Amino acid sequence: MRIGQGFDVHAFGEGDHVMLGGIRVPHTQGVLAHSDGDVVLHALCDALLGALALGDIGKHFPPSDEQWRGANSRTFVRAIAGMLLEHGYELGNADVTVVCEAPKVGPHAQAMRAIIADDLGVGINRISIKATTTETLGFAGRREGIAALAVVLLVRA
Repeated sequence: MRIGQGFDVHAFGEGDHVMLGGIRVPHTQGVLAHSDGDVVLHALCDALLGALALGDIGKHFPPSDEQWRGANSRTFVRAIAGMLLEHGYELGNADVTVVCEAPKVGPHAQAMRAIIADDLGVGINRISIKATTTETLGFAGRREGIAALAVVLLVRA
C-alpha cells in the first residue's frame, strides 16, 4: 500500500461560484486560478500523485500550458485514475477536508463524493468530504480564499 497527501489553496476573486469536488457551488466570489480552481480535486490529485511518487499536479498539468486554462479539474482526476491503473494501484480511500468560512460545503458533500468515486472508478464509501473553518483566523478566516487537504491510501489492484 501507499499513502499520499495533498494541499491546495486559491484566493477569492470576482465571480459567483466556486468549483468544489466537481460541483459548481454558488458563492459571492470565484477563485483566482489557471484552471477551474477546484481546491478539492487539486488537493486530491496531489495526494494521488504523491502516493505514486510521480510529482505534483503542476508537473503533469502545468499552469504555463494554455491547454489547461479554465480546464475542468475532473479531467485531471480522470487522467490520474489511469495512472493508478498503469502502476497497478487502486484507491483504498480518500479523505478530503475543505478549509473555509464560506461557502457551506456540507450540502454539497454527497454530490462531491459521488463525482469523485465515479471519476476514480470506486465505491462512494471510499470517499470522505468534510469541512472546517479557521474560527475567523488567517486568510480563510478573513474570507480571502479557500483551501483543501487530502490524504489517500492506495492498494495493489
